[in-house]
Amino acid sequence: MRHSPVWLIAPALASFVAAPAFAVQYLDIGQAQKLFFPQADSFAPMPFLLTAEQKAFVEKAAGVRMRYARQPVWKVSENGTHVGWVVQDEVYGKHEFITYAVALDAAGAVRGVEILDYRETHGREVRNPNWRAQFNGKTHGAPLRLDQDIQNISGATLSCKHISEGVRRILALHAAALK
Repeated sequence: MRHSPVWLIAPALASFVAAPAFAVQYLDIGQAQKLFFPQADSFAPMPFLLTAEQKAFVEKAAGVRMRYARQPVWKVSENGTHVGWVVQDEVYGKHEFITYAVALDAAGAVRGVEILDYRETHGREVRNPNWRAQFNGKTHGAPLRLDQDIQNISGATLSCKHISEGVRRILALHAAALK
């Protein structure tokens, strides 16, 4: 049996193992918080664990499953007055997670959406400010359906769909636990 020389096999294996990296961190959570609430002087971490009842409410209201009952949340204050919330979350794009943050005003309306980490090879267009602005002002109960309430981006359909579902879930989370 004849074997290929090692110097021929190693480059071939390397091409399978070393796939190109596409992950990009656009913002960390602290930078996103300051973008959302530039005048705020306090971002108090309020991570909490949803009760089974709260989790069931969120899943039913949003129409999507919550992977985790624990959610990273910050209560935002300005001069001692509560002005809103920042919620960090992850959704799947097509193959990888998209980490994003949603800012809610004190009443629970979306103030902004920022993509923090994007790991997919395609679909980065969800960082487009005009696309993300479609969520601004939305509150719990807004359907946020892709191609109906939220415009799709060709080539980023799954990212658009999953971020829309995630924002809907965060709005339900506010209704269940952040009032």
